[in-house]
Amino acid sequence: MVHKQGGALALVATLLLSTSAFAQDKRVVTWNADYDPIPLAAAEAMILDFEAANPEIDVVLTNFDHEGYKNAIRNFLTADPPDLANWYAANRMRPFVEAGLFADISDLWASEGLNDSLASSVLSMTIDGKQWGIPYTYYQWGIYYNRDAYTAAGVAVPGPEGVTWDQFLANCEAFKAAGIDCVTTGSSALWPAAGIFDYVSMRTNGYQFHSDLAAGKVSWTSPEARAVFENLGKLQPYVTANHAAIDWQDAAAIFVQGKAANYVMGNFAVGVFKEGGMTNDNLGFMVFPEITAGVARAEEAPTDTIHLTSGAKNPDDAKKFLAYMAGAEAQTKWNAAVGQLPTNKNSSVDAADPFLSAGFASLSSATGGIAQFWDRDAEAEYAKAGMEGFQRFLVQPEALEEILANLEATRLRLYPQ
Repeated sequence: MVHKQGGALALVATLLLSTSAFAQDKRVVTWNADYDPIPLAAAEAMILDFEAANPEIDVVLTNFDHEGYKNAIRNFLTADPPDLANWYAANRMRPFVEAGLFADISDLWASEGLNDSLASSVLSMTIDGKQWGIPYTYYQWGIYYNRDAYTAAGVAVPGPEGVTWDQFLANCEAFKAAGIDCVTTGSSALWPAAGIFDYVSMRTNGYQFHSDLAAGKVSWTSPEARAVFENLGKLQPYVTANHAAIDWQDAAAIFVQGKAANYVMGNFAVGVFKEGGMTNDNLGFMVFPEITAGVARAEEAPTDTIHLTSGAKNPDDAKKFLAYMAGAEAQTKWNAAVGQLPTNKNSSVDAADPFLSAGFASLSSATGGIAQFWDRDAEAEYAKAGMEGFQRFLVQPEALEEILANLEATRLRLYPQ
């Protein structure tokens, strides 16, 4: 059963709902979400499948528009919580965990074997050694490459396993000599620069360092943070020079035209590349290269999650639904409908889509953790300051000391020691 709510009236309407009106003779699980039409249809189908297998349970979904949901979630979690609520992984869920509004479901992870089947997401769902929700969909980031640009520069086209960091930088020099940007991005909106920074950070020091950096726990002037910028500086000369003045779609045009060989971007951009004329024959995907030997490979994959609330009125049946959403079959069906990737490594994806297949393989085998992207992993003001610093460094690497000093001052202001 689905109820649609939006805007300022959403919370009031939710508080007035009487579940007994919907299911007098069944146990009810209430679920608040903020789905667009396509994922909403997938949710409706999943509810029907679950209810068919559990006829004694009704799942009542109240769907908000995105802005209404963001504005209402803390209020409804506090005033009259549903059994289940949608949100996001890692540091984005931390405030609700620390406020005691999300419930610990470590027992469900243990009983359902989720530490194995959802292995790539364990770190992003864990706070204080406990798991606080179920990840059910994500999409990969990585390096998309233009095979035609590689051929034009006389550079060997990488295979799905990618290349080493040293080889990537050597290739960049060859692209520069051929008049081709090695890496393109459009950072006028700031966030695309964060994708490059995040990967260099995780490949230099690993997931936990990167997560702590985004949470304000690590000094920007530490040797580890400086090492990230040292490696980012090796890439900087090969990034599209005017990236700060263009958006990501402008950079996509540069990439499609073969004026750039590589693009660090999320899988949502594939449609734009193909609209520009690329095909599976000249578009490739590879994981970002290893930088520090032995650092477990972490990936960027913004993850949508569903949580048991601490005020759930029917936690037992809500956990049954969470277990269902964590399963391989449900995740396969859900993600096929929305064109994203299941977090359950035993799920399957459309083998005819090489980019979904490559992304599923890269994320399912990422033993180092799943990052949520800088502007999800960091608090809003801190995220903006970081992205401004990343963008500036990619334009003015000589300003590193000023950039680090500004970032550190912001950290100490927002996170007093």
